[in-house]
Amino acid sequence: MAKKQFKVVIAGLGGRGYHTYAKFAKLYPERMKIVAIADVDPLKVKLCGDEYGVPLENRFTSAEKLFEKERFGDVAVIATQDGQHKDHSIMALKLGYHLLLEKPIAESIEDCLAIEKEAIKYNRLVVVCHVLRYTTFFRKIKEIIDSKEAGEVVNIQAMENVSFWHQAHSFTRGNWRNDHYTTPMIVQKCCHDVDIISYLLDKKCLSVQSFGSLYYFKKENAPEGSALRCKDCKVKDCPYNAYNIYLKNKEIGFELGNDGWPIDILCEQPTKEKIIKALDEGPYGRCVFHCDNNVVDHQITNLLFEDGRTASLTMTGFTEKNYRMYKVNCTKGEIEANQDLNIVTFTPFGKEPVVYDINKLATDLTGHGGGDNKMLEEMFDMLEGSLENVSSTIKVSIETHLMAFAAEKSRLNGGKVIEIESIR
Repeated sequence: MAKKQFKVVIAGLGGRGYHTYAKFAKLYPERMKIVAIADVDPLKVKLCGDEYGVPLENRFTSAEKLFEKERFGDVAVIATQDGQHKDHSIMALKLGYHLLLEKPIAESIEDCLAIEKEAIKYNRLVVVCHVLRYTTFFRKIKEIIDSKEAGEVVNIQAMENVSFWHQAHSFTRGNWRNDHYTTPMIVQKCCHDVDIISYLLDKKCLSVQSFGSLYYFKKENAPEGSALRCKDCKVKDCPYNAYNIYLKNKEIGFELGNDGWPIDILCEQPTKEKIIKALDEGPYGRCVFHCDNNVVDHQITNLLFEDGRTASLTMTGFTEKNYRMYKVNCTKGEIEANQDLNIVTFTPFGKEPVVYDINKLATDLTGHGGGDNKMLEEMFDMLEGSLENVSSTIKVSIETHLMAFAAEKSRLNGGKVIEIESIR
């Protein structure tokens, strides 16, 4: 029996809306068709519209204009800025759309709950983009835990390594640099990790404690000879030089063959000339010590769950690569998982370790280790009726957002222990 094709509208044509979720329509055209789009950048609207054959009359200059119209399809992707999620989500829900909602759900607990309330009112599915839950990597860890071969989970140690260039790109120069305009690091970035910890433990979080600060990327740490923009800088061998990062970095440099993320955030259809112009004139060419950033560059968070189980999360913006490491300590064994190597190792106490190579087990390792595509696939399967539920419904995700908001409240109050129920 042929699967249903779903008609999708996309609000927000940035790195997630255009360069990630839209691609599903190209990979699986029998399942997804883009019928309307919206963005404040007319170039993005034109490029995306042309690429996916969106009718001219269904291309809009804002999400508000898109949602002023009658419903075009089945699902709305909300990939606008964090502070716009509440309004855009509620507009779409009232029209009858199901939602694929980029994380974080919204900028405050109150706004998160407001979206959930409307979803219940209109009986719509809201899938929050906690894409790590859908990866082969984390599902293998969960499979080992659920098998009980390791006994009961007592403690989880998680580490999120945000590479030096990613910290500079997104959280010093970029859209998520200042929590006056967007959500703080623990909510915007690390909500993935508190969500995964909750997913693996499958227990209720009771209280949270957190410490962290902006340690390095501030004016007083600017080296002698630095300037407001990298193009005018006299400092040699600065690892944060924007021209070196975006053109020559071995992982993301354009001159080494990368024209995807984060290069495509600087400019659409990148060329060397366009990139240099963007760095000369735009926000991504600023000195990391002379930006208007205030979000943390390192943070530790402790979490207490029911039954006395515990977890800890360390986030640091001072690493070479972007990857996560997890250690799950159980009563009969331990699980160590390294996302850079894509290896999960389960060692039953007193026995030989069992090594799972996710590179060989996974059929798709693109986009968050295959999580992006799997999430969309399972959402459509649920809407079609062939899957009972998806992992990251808004009801589930609100609980893990509460953990992140509690952590930020604790950090701002000198590490005070925050009870989850006190902020619900």
